[in-house]
Amino acid sequence: MEPVKNRVTDLLKIKYPILEGGMAWVGTAKLAAAVSNAGGLGTIGSGNMDAKLLKKQIDSIREMTDKPFAVNVIMLNPHIEEVIDLIIREKVPVAILGAGNSSKYIPMLREKGITTLAVVSSENLAKRLENAGAEAIIGEGMECGGHIGDVTTMVLIQRLSSMLSVPVIAAGGIANGPGAVAALSLGAEGIQMGTRFIATYECEAHENYKEKIISAGIRDTVITGQKMGHPARIIKTKFGKKIAKLEASSPEEAEEALVGSLMKAFLYGDEKSGSFMAGQSAGLIEEIKSVNEVIEDIMSYILKNYDLEKNIDKGRK
Repeated sequence: MEPVKNRVTDLLKIKYPILEGGMAWVGTAKLAAAVSNAGGLGTIGSGNMDAKLLKKQIDSIREMTDKPFAVNVIMLNPHIEEVIDLIIREKVPVAILGAGNSSKYIPMLREKGITTLAVVSSENLAKRLENAGAEAIIGEGMECGGHIGDVTTMVLIQRLSSMLSVPVIAAGGIANGPGAVAALSLGAEGIQMGTRFIATYECEAHENYKEKIISAGIRDTVITGQKMGHPARIIKTKFGKKIAKLEASSPEEAEEALVGSLMKAFLYGDEKSGSFMAGQSAGLIEEIKSVNEVIEDIMSYILKNYDLEKNIDKGRK
């Protein structure tokens, strides 16, 4: 297929306006390289990595692709200062900042020539980060997996696309062509997916993790961590139910039980103490595919069912 030309692909220097969500543990260099090689923007999910661990991932992805890639940085990372410094030193093509107010870091990254995007779940933060210099805003609805806000993708993307001048990228609940077309129709100029990329051959997550996604229904996720102030969407398991009970009786115990739970799900497929982070879109995913198949299928659907010309550089104010 021919490359798509719009503000998102121009900004990120990619073939298609499809981004991989920044998933801690799951967003490895191998998966990110596969997404970039297929024409999208692969993203290393740095999570709580320190600079040393992240450097290994950056070195690794550069061995697997010569295409642009991103590093996702969460504001909750205790090593954030050294991670930002490393991204600048390594001249990482794209930084995606999320899970909090990233206005402190946007100007310093932009100044060093790093293309900088920000993930938001509210209109107020979106405007603040646009004013701070974010070159595109990723609006993430509460349907997404992992850490969530409290506004749906359908409402959030309509609002952001009507009020921002920079391109808006839609995330949350998107796993196929119809979802992508819906996002574009709401004013987005690109999409970001996480859960769909977990259920791929190139993803290094344990097979139990992938199987849970493809067997899940649209109501088979639950939100944990609400009482602790950092809600996250995971696939329903006995562990998830245990956390929900602990949150009501002993939030401290619940928080302690959650430590390392994503790692246990990713590495070992551990159902007793692992958090299988995934969005509601898991209920739309029925098979494991290659990353290339996922992207080609979505782009084929978009090109058949949506006029991308009206999505090119809308020049919104």
